[in-house]
Amino acid sequence: MQITSSSNSKEIAPMALAIHQLVNKLPITMRCKNSNGVRIEEGEIIDYNYTGPILEKVLKKGKLIHETPETGVYEGIPVVVVPIIEENEVISAVGIVDLTRGIFSDLMQIARRPDLIKSETPKGEFY
Repeated sequence: MQITSSSNSKEIAPMALAIHQLVNKLPITMRCKNSNGVRIEEGEIIDYNYTGPILEKVLKKGKLIHETPETGVYEGIPVVVVPIIEENEVISAVGIVDLTRGIFSDLMQIARRPDLIKSETPKGEFY
């Protein structure tokens, strides 16, 4: 599979569906720089011509964004959107819609393994 800035929604759908499965079927949105993409919910692609305000912002800025959209299909629901960058160019963006209203993001933060603490006196694994 090769994704470029001009890949269409049919070309990016398999990757978006795989990500959708990885995040326990939270809604996924994905689009490329030069063409609209897909919106996936509950294992189904429900839109093959999708874009959203945060996807657009990430395509322009090239940075990860945690934000709650003020417009669009997911208005008022937190999203996390990341750019896909190749050879220093943003070619696409993929986002997770956090229907848990932030609990998913909090759990990901909590579930991180603590760094090993270097100390002369051991204080336990989670100190």
